[in-house]
Amino acid sequence: MTQSGIRAGGYLFYVFTFILWVKFALLRYFLFEKVDLKWWLLDLASLLVFTGIIEICFSHRAKRYAYWVFNATLSLICFAATLYFEHFGSVVTYTSILEIKQLMQISSSIKATIHPLDYLFFVDLVLGLVIWLAVRKRGPLLSNDRPVRRLSFVVITLVCLGICAWFVRMDKGITNELVRAEQLGLMNYEVTVAVNGITEKSKMTFSNLTQARIVINQVEAGYGYNPTASPDQKPNYFAAQQGMNVIVVQLEAFQNFLINLSYQGKELTPVINKLAQESFYFPHVFQQIGQGNTSDAEFMSNTSIYPTGTIPMSTGFGDRQLPSLPKLLEGKGYEADTFHVNDIHFWDRIKLYPAIGFTHYFDKPYYSNDNFNSFGASDEELFRVGFEKLTELHNQKKPFYAQFITVSSHFPFLVPVTFEKMSIPAALQGQEIGNYLEAANYADYALGTFIDKLKSTGLWDQTLFIAYGDHFGLQPEDIKPDVLGSELGITYHERITRFNIPLFIHMPGQTKGQVMNQVGGQLDIMPTIANLLGISLKDEGFVHFGQDLLNIRKNAFGMRYYLPTGSFFNDHILFIPGKGFDDGTAVSLQTLQPVADFQTYKSDYDYVMTLMKLSDQYVNLLPKR
Repeated sequence: MTQSGIRAGGYLFYVFTFILWVKFALLRYFLFEKVDLKWWLLDLASLLVFTGIIEICFSHRAKRYAYWVFNATLSLICFAATLYFEHFGSVVTYTSILEIKQLMQISSSIKATIHPLDYLFFVDLVLGLVIWLAVRKRGPLLSNDRPVRRLSFVVITLVCLGICAWFVRMDKGITNELVRAEQLGLMNYEVTVAVNGITEKSKMTFSNLTQARIVINQVEAGYGYNPTASPDQKPNYFAAQQGMNVIVVQLEAFQNFLINLSYQGKELTPVINKLAQESFYFPHVFQQIGQGNTSDAEFMSNTSIYPTGTIPMSTGFGDRQLPSLPKLLEGKGYEADTFHVNDIHFWDRIKLYPAIGFTHYFDKPYYSNDNFNSFGASDEELFRVGFEKLTELHNQKKPFYAQFITVSSHFPFLVPVTFEKMSIPAALQGQEIGNYLEAANYADYALGTFIDKLKSTGLWDQTLFIAYGDHFGLQPEDIKPDVLGSELGITYHERITRFNIPLFIHMPGQTKGQVMNQVGGQLDIMPTIANLLGISLKDEGFVHFGQDLLNIRKNAFGMRYYLPTGSFFNDHILFIPGKGFDDGTAVSLQTLQPVADFQTYKSDYDYVMTLMKLSDQYVNLLPKR
């Protein structure tokens, strides 16, 4: 081995550590729009732990390959973390590995998210391959593995490991995942996610479901959702729809600003606008989904349990015996069915639906594929099949609970020409705003075909009909609020308008609607429906973390995905924590302006944090199926 070969091999440690450190700087810029030197140095410490281990544990011939594999792996992780943040607004965690199998199903959404700069993570790998192909005949460059040099790497690795451990220990009290990830760096942040997950399970407030029910009821009763209500008084609208069929339509990526919006003199959602005019319309409802996105919305609307935020509920808790509205209704003679044009394995619905207790599910094989988008069939086809199945149940005089999961308005909102129901100006064609308006318009039309069929057979007058949005549609990295506001003539807040979804509840025979200004979340859907159907969740001993929106006078609820843990809505503000409450920020729901004095809402913050913790502990206690 030549002396130059030894020197070149010895530089591997320095070269790869520097390259990866630069990539972490790039990741910080993409995620946090800045590179703070103090925290970037902590990235260096965490990198030195791994590159030090390579120097210590691998022979001189294997080191070069180990470095390239580590570089490629970390580059891929940084690339994935960037895409994840751009798409979900959250820092990726190791638990997200379980979602990899979903990627092919949403490949069109992923491709639409990628920006050319994201590929910078792989530039050195391409250049390295080119250089290797050019010099591969010259033989390998070997590292110098003298014992003194190896000992120095042992010292470096242990010191850096100690530094990382100290920072992880010091920052464990930060509830805001974005702040924690920025200060600790991606590697150390993943460690805290794992450690916190283990420690939280060991800090159970209760040991069994009976105790859980008592504690949770006491905590919720202490908040005083309706301080004027008498304990013996029946809630408003209780059993007003007892015995009625129930149809729940979950509208994909449907934001509330679409309601009653006209564009170039044309109503975008005429069907839903009419529904709002003849129903209870809740314009101040907000999404609360977790990693499972649409499937988490299904989970919440049927169980009124918080998503944990660290794993899709279908994946993490689909093996549990979940208390649910379908199970309550099946106990009263109903059949509970769910309809979705995609494959049942997508988002582990193969586990979720039996856990919720649906009698039947109707997935991809039941529909004629009209190739609307990557999911397959259109909303029209979804409702066609669903109507046929429900008509069969009606003819059998079997009451039913049916949930429909629409997908035609899914990102990237591409409506085939043959399905278009409105024309978009040339300036907006191919733009996300234009695509979204077109997709929402088609989804509205498809819903109208379903409602017309229900009316033509008399089912409409025997059915409690609920519709709500599952989550936001427009992607924040692609949409500038001022540009969108100017184009549509609305005020669009980057968070409040984005997370605001509509909720409609139509009762049979209802012709005059009512705007319900009570603020609510997706957890509140199930208790509200239960009250209308005459089901007393208290008498059933049913644990729920949402409230009946028709019978509360104030509300506070958390959101911990797309926003950091500790974020909450109440009747007045959206609050987002900093490291904690005191350095957080608040925005008025009414004016959409910052609220400087939010200390009066500290009790709401504490309450929501407690309730989410209790929800996590409760769902972990539920027995496995």
